[in-house]
Amino acid sequence: MLNEFKEFIARGNVMDLAVGVIIGAAFSKIVDSVVNDLVMPIVGALTGGGFDFSNYFLPLSANVTASTLAAAREQGAVFAYGSFITVLINFLILAWIIFLMIKAVNRVRASVEKKKAAEAAPPPADVALLTEIRDLLKSRPTV
Repeated sequence: MLNEFKEFIARGNVMDLAVGVIIGAAFSKIVDSVVNDLVMPIVGALTGGGFDFSNYFLPLSANVTASTLAAAREQGAVFAYGSFITVLINFLILAWIIFLMIKAVNRVRASVEKKKAAEAAPPPADVALLTEIRDLLKSRPTV
């Protein structure tokens, strides 16, 4: 069983997945900063200033009278739709950035493949000769 585990861990795709998860976690912090520090202030300015999604909630209990989400959660159950909106914006930004990254990678791959195809070695002499004979036979009038 230990040998099977070593084989499993040694596979390239397991390591790639681990690296992807670690980079994804770090990238998530960048997206959170973009949303909270760049996008949300712009949204606040466009909607009249002071617009903060994080404190938008509906109390689910009569005991909740606080005006901030943190205080309201201490008083009872709340439906924190503002936090959901912020997470949704985070997701959309992350999805857009990943889309742009994949698009750029695909463009680079296509150009590399075109370059490889252009640099492809010419066919061997015997294949070139047979191709030439075939073309001559095709161009010959049929009787």
